[in-house]
Amino acid sequence: MNENLRSVNMSRTMSRMNRHRMRPRRYITGFDGIRTLAVLGVIIYHLMPASLQGGYLGVPIFFVVSGYLITDLLLQDWLQFGRIRIGRFLGHRMRRLYPAFVTMLLATSAYITLFQRSLLTNIRATVTTNLLYVYNWFEINHGQSYFDRFNGESPFTHLWSLSIEGQYYLFWPLVVALLMILFRKRSRIFWFMLAMAAVSALGMAILYDPENTNRVYYGTDTRMFAILLGSGLAFIWPSREMSPDIAPINRLTLDALGGVSLVAIVWMFFRMAGTSAFTYRGGMLLFTLFSTVLVATVAHPGSSMNRILTNPVFTYIGQRSYGIYLYQFPVMIFYETKVHNIGDHPLINSLIEVALILLVTELSYRFIEEPMRHYDYSRLWIDIREFVREPKLNRLTTTIFGITATLFLITAVGFVQQPSKTAAAQKTDLQKTIAKNSKDAEKKNEAALKRQKAAAKARSASKKVAVEKMKTAAAEKKLTAKQKQVVKEYDLKPQVVLAMRDTSLTAIGDSVLLDVANDLQEVIPATTVQGKVGRQASEVPGILQSLSQQGQLAHNVLLNVGTNGAVPSSQADQIVKMVGKDHEIFWVTAHVPTQSWQNQVNDQIKKTAAKYKNVHVIDWHQKSLNRSDWFAADNVHPNPAGNRELTKLIADEIAKVNN
Repeated sequence: MNENLRSVNMSRTMSRMNRHRMRPRRYITGFDGIRTLAVLGVIIYHLMPASLQGGYLGVPIFFVVSGYLITDLLLQDWLQFGRIRIGRFLGHRMRRLYPAFVTMLLATSAYITLFQRSLLTNIRATVTTNLLYVYNWFEINHGQSYFDRFNGESPFTHLWSLSIEGQYYLFWPLVVALLMILFRKRSRIFWFMLAMAAVSALGMAILYDPENTNRVYYGTDTRMFAILLGSGLAFIWPSREMSPDIAPINRLTLDALGGVSLVAIVWMFFRMAGTSAFTYRGGMLLFTLFSTVLVATVAHPGSSMNRILTNPVFTYIGQRSYGIYLYQFPVMIFYETKVHNIGDHPLINSLIEVALILLVTELSYRFIEEPMRHYDYSRLWIDIREFVREPKLNRLTTTIFGITATLFLITAVGFVQQPSKTAAAQKTDLQKTIAKNSKDAEKKNEAALKRQKAAAKARSASKKVAVEKMKTAAAEKKLTAKQKQVVKEYDLKPQVVLAMRDTSLTAIGDSVLLDVANDLQEVIPATTVQGKVGRQASEVPGILQSLSQQGQLAHNVLLNVGTNGAVPSSQADQIVKMVGKDHEIFWVTAHVPTQSWQNQVNDQIKKTAAKYKNVHVIDWHQKSLNRSDWFAADNVHPNPAGNRELTKLIADEIAKVNN
């Protein structure tokens, strides 16, 4: 009897193995549609973050798709051969990914060496960590926030996600084999995957720091839940084992789930800001779950979702999505460095950048990715020896060889000329000014707080003097010698200078505020400055809450945020409500013509002012139009003349509202 059982089990095993051998692997065309959705989200976000604030979520979609497809492939190997052919798998991955990757690194490094040498800092470590697929960990300690789009973006920043995928490719075949040996049943592995994904998402929530999202955004452990969900799906939803012949009710269920997930993904693209706490405390996990459901419905041959997401355009973009993602940042950053009016014509410039990205991608796809993917690398040394013995060069091979050698040479020069740590740490004149102003503002804040308390007492005692109604001659007599100097230096009315003497102000902003801080505290002595380089609107609520709890929020609040990124309407509403109706808010419009979000920020500020009676617009953007003589070389930070003009504009508006 035991022999009969063994015979039956062996027969079943052989039957199952034969079934896997006979059924060819399906190319799921709808996955090109999903990749198109993902890469479009990322591209639009990078070009116009104000228009698609959640477009960065295209990366978790890529992770889910990769997790599903790679695990599905490895499982087919295991079921068919009883083992995973790791060498074959890694070789295929290297042929698919490395040629274009190395080309991008060389070309970008060469361009930086020739035309944008300020980006040579850490170039050796940047290229090396990318080649080793550990760049995401390097970025945690050396890179800026992914959402700080202004302060010298690196053309390599987006490569953090490729490092995570590279780490996954390296270790996952061994993990799959181990899981199959330990758990045996794929359903058990699926639940284990879900548990590990939950741990990863929990780690993101626990480690989230609103002041610095680098750790949770770039970390392999905190981003792995997307890959784990895709991988887990492959254990219970293998592409080769699903039949297209399913009951109508099941087909309708799959289509409904896929349609709802697709709508939810698009909706979250528009609504889920990368600077929101909710994103890291469940929001990104929720988005990834929708993405996993979409992948599941597209993978099933009985669902209509595969057909819905299949068309020639999606196929073209999806097949080139890797190259589009790879080349996007260098093209954008190098283009935007040369074009200084991005903010005035965001749509036109975005279309030009998309055209350039597609052109570079197509050249790479035709002449690098496709040829190298199909090249027989077992002949590499044979071909090299034959070439050395008898060089055969035609126009194409000569061109490719010449370009490659040139890129290597220029990149080597860049490596040699990388600035030393001392040189890299040296600041520009503008950076020195901002750093000095920041320290000076901190020193003056304590004295300003005392002045604010005195101003608050005077206000509560109804001792406010209507200085705007005071005649100029009478006002001049009340000025001290220092105030007379302020009148002359800032071209202010004596009445305004007198009004500023008893005005309390809390100023919250970014590096532009730090740039103007000294002038602001000179004209409005009771001003406390809360400024930080790279600050975005998402950080303001936390600052307001802290100041309110300490009783240090002045009656007048000045906001100067919008230089470093878009201001979503939800964040603007949150800021206004946290300040409160009993305070006056003065919001400075952004002058950042080098960035696409300039007009969105300014439109949002004006909409907020129209919505709330206590919000007033300081229209610095309109005031400074065509006045390049008011700005430093970056055309964003005011120079001394610009600081005086901005200070005058702020003081005049505050005086008008308060008197």
